[in-house]
Formats: sequence, structure tokens, C-alpha cells
Amino acid sequence: MDYPFVATAFATAFTIIDPLGMIPLTLISTAGAGQRRQRIINEAVLVAAGVVLVMGLIGHALLAYLGITLPAFTIAGGILLFLIAIDMLFARPTGAKQTAEETRAASEANNPAVFPLAVPMIAGPGTIATVLLLSSLTHGDKIRILVVTLAYASALATTWLCMTSAPYLERLIGRTGIHVITRLLGIILAALAVQFVLNGLAATAFFHHS
Repeated sequence: MDYPFVATAFATAFTIIDPLGMIPLTLISTAGAGQRRQRIINEAVLVAAGVVLVMGLIGHALLAYLGITLPAFTIAGGILLFLIAIDMLFARPTGAKQTAEETRAASEANNPAVFPLAVPMIAGPGTIATVLLLSSLTHGDKIRILVVTLAYASALATTWLCMTSAPYLERLIGRTGIHVITRLLGIILAALAVQFVLNGLAATAFFHHS
């Protein structure tokens, strides 16, 4: 078992999706939904899972078609994740998840399940980038593919639980507790992002020397 890859896959999936960070977003997006809240949450997670699955399946082929090398994508993905980590550390709304225009449009939407909850809050550009990155790192290995699948399935299942329990968890943990955990996840994500960039640079150097 490739334990470093397992740790990287699970840490990346959980930090980029940030299940606890979805608690206040769920409360805001489903305010006034009443009995429709659970259906909205179910739809949001299912749509996000579909996006993650599709990108995981076509990720390698997409990179090959566009002529993008794995080291280049690794470096780009690491930079994007680092920017998201900075926003998490300073509790700033990240443009990699939702832009100001999308926020305004979301406030006018009747059903927030697909937008903004599924896309871009759960399966945003950052999530898609990590799915493409990790799927490329599997190199077709069935065990690694299973690990990535389990990592994102676990993260999405945890997100569903957090979103479903949002009113109770907010009272239990408090907004301060959520912010503290989000900052800790931001530190982990920043370290992973730097490691991705270093791995990409090392792979580039190896490619040029070989």
C-alpha cells in the first residue's frame, strides 16, 4: 500500500472541499427553504459528486488532448491550491470557489442546489484541479484509482453530513470553532500546495536531464 499517496489523496480531498466550511454557506444559501432544505442539500452533493466523477474519468485524456504535461499541471494546481489556502487562513471569500458576480446571482436563485452549493462551492475550480491532479498521479494503477475514489467519496459524504447537520453543528461548534478549523485546514492545504509545486519542479528537472 502506497501510504504517502493515501495520506495525500485524503488530506487534499478534505481540505479543498472543506466540509465544515460548508456549514455557514449552507445556512445562508438555504435560508427560508424550510422543508426543502434537505432536498436541496441532497441535490447539491449528488451534482458535485457527478462533476468530480466526470473530471476524474476524463482528466488524463483531457491533459493529453490539450498537450499539458503532468509537471506543468502539478505546478499550476499547486499554485491554485496555495491561493485558496491563503484565503482560508485569512478567512477571505476565495474567488476560486465563488466570485462576487456569482454571489449576487446566487442570492437571486430559487434553487441553490446546483448553483452555488454544488458548483462552485463544493466542486469548484480548486476541487476540479485536485481531481485532475490526483487522477493523473494514479498512472492507471487500480489501487491508486480506488484510493482517490474513496478519498473524494469520504469527503463528499462528510460534507453531506455537515450540511445536513448545519443548524446543530453551528450551535455546537460555534462560528469561531468553524473558523479555527478552517484555518487549520488552510495550513495543511498550503503545505500540500507547496509540495505539489516542488514535485512538479523536480519532475520538470528530471524530464530535461533525461
